[in-house]
Amino acid sequence: MPFDPAQVYSPAEDTYLLLNTAREEVRPGDRVLEVGTGNGCVAIALWPDASLCIATDINPHAAAHALAQGVDVVRTNLCAGLRGPFDLVIFNPPYLPTQPEERLEDWLEYALDGGPDGRSVIRRFAADVRRVLAPSGRVLLLISSLTGLQEVSGIFLLKGFFVAIAHQERVEDEILYVLRIA
Repeated sequence: MPFDPAQVYSPAEDTYLLLNTAREEVRPGDRVLEVGTGNGCVAIALWPDASLCIATDINPHAAAHALAQGVDVVRTNLCAGLRGPFDLVIFNPPYLPTQPEERLEDWLEYALDGGPDGRSVIRRFAADVRRVLAPSGRVLLLISSLTGLQEVSGIFLLKGFFVAIAHQERVEDEILYVLRIA
């Protein structure tokens, strides 16, 4: 399928913060899953250190773009249809609080729209990630202060996870956090 680059999330500060944190976190031999790969740059960077690196994206343009870059990508919603186990799961979710009237109504919207509180997709991810996570597996999740650090941490704590801030960076009027969840 030819893809429309305008429908693929372009790497930005959040991408690079997650990428740098993931490079520090990945261990030789890890089986890695990147959820919502976008253009695939994180998966590509981690491939040399991982024994397996699979990516997913719901957006057909993003999946086609990542595939063209050499990423093993599955077009699916979050981790639906995957079995795992994965040692490291990485996700830069749509975390922007978005009201219905702010929606773009295109494929790029899947990379941006976090629902009214910015946590809609994060809740669905938290409900399913343990199914594909190895017993000693870790999750790296990027969020914004606009999404609510305490609220997102609470979502995962209620699912029995431990949550810590791996990295944070101020970008304009928000703070980006990479959470390490285990």
